[in-house]
Amino acid sequence: MNWGDGTRVVHSVPPVPGEPFGANPVFASAYHLGGDDTYGRPHNPTWRALEAALGSLDGGEAVLFPSGMAAISTVLRVVLAPGDTVVVPSDGYYLTRTLVAEMPVEVVEAPTAGPYPSFEGVRLVLLESPSNPGLDVCDITALARSAHDAGALVAVDNTTATPLGQRPLELGADIVVSSDTKAVAGHSDVLLGHVSTADPELAEKVRTARTVGGAIPGPFETWLVHRGLGTLDLRLARQAENAAALYEVLKSHGAVRNLRWPGSPSDPAHAVASRQMRRFGGVLTFELASAEAVAGFLERSALVAASTSFGGLHTTCDRRAQWGDPVPEGLVRLSAGCEDTADLVADVLAALDHSAG
Repeated sequence: MNWGDGTRVVHSVPPVPGEPFGANPVFASAYHLGGDDTYGRPHNPTWRALEAALGSLDGGEAVLFPSGMAAISTVLRVVLAPGDTVVVPSDGYYLTRTLVAEMPVEVVEAPTAGPYPSFEGVRLVLLESPSNPGLDVCDITALARSAHDAGALVAVDNTTATPLGQRPLELGADIVVSSDTKAVAGHSDVLLGHVSTADPELAEKVRTARTVGGAIPGPFETWLVHRGLGTLDLRLARQAENAAALYEVLKSHGAVRNLRWPGSPSDPAHAVASRQMRRFGGVLTFELASAEAVAGFLERSALVAASTSFGGLHTTCDRRAQWGDPVPEGLVRLSAGCEDTADLVADVLAALDHSAG
């Protein structure tokens, strides 16, 4: 049925008369043989329920992993052979670059907003849009077309956008990867990731690699993420509302430089983002004068917590240079939570004004 986002996430498990609402965690490691399930490493009905929900939202077949990095590392192992060439974002999640640097492959880095090299001889083009932490955006459709013309596969890290904000498979990508630890789970209490693809053969290779490698999620964690998924539409709406309000007051604030949020028409990425994103989330990036200025802002804020994750109920702020990202010392990624908009704006302004004064 052509349901909206809110309906789809709430009704991601078909109703069965006499059965509980939603999917419940199944903790078995062994099963009575004769059905679809044999052993807890390859099979779990709790996984299948969430995989069906995420696959439907992505427009493909989903395979769960215990973290986003487990998801992306499995894709790299499945797709790449020694000597292959992979293109990765120079401004994307830093652990991805760390991972490919240790693999026996040729690595080419390109900024998310371009320019991109020729894809001739490339096996995999890995994109991240919006990028983390810079929030730059790339034209997924155009890049996928160029990559496919050269014989390359395209994977998109969709963590920042979420399955409700962007559907890379519909834009031409072959693979979607996501850290569901962030907005999909939404409550800062669980690690999970997934891979989606519309290619059944590739999905089976990824699933087999999970079984052989043992990178399997726990049923309880899976259930927590599925429970969180039901409010993703509502949470994203409030987070985007808060991000928009913060953008308006921060864009002319004297303590703030290089403010980025693709949801604003003033953002340099907005034109491309508005063509391919269905909605915008709650993550902003901006710079304060120094690491000390960031510390002062966090000390004075009553509502913004220092945290290196994003997409949760609580508004959080992360100074990215402390983790090794090649960014200015005062650059922060602020993830707007679900607080009342007026309260959050007032708190952020008070903390910034006090710090600047």
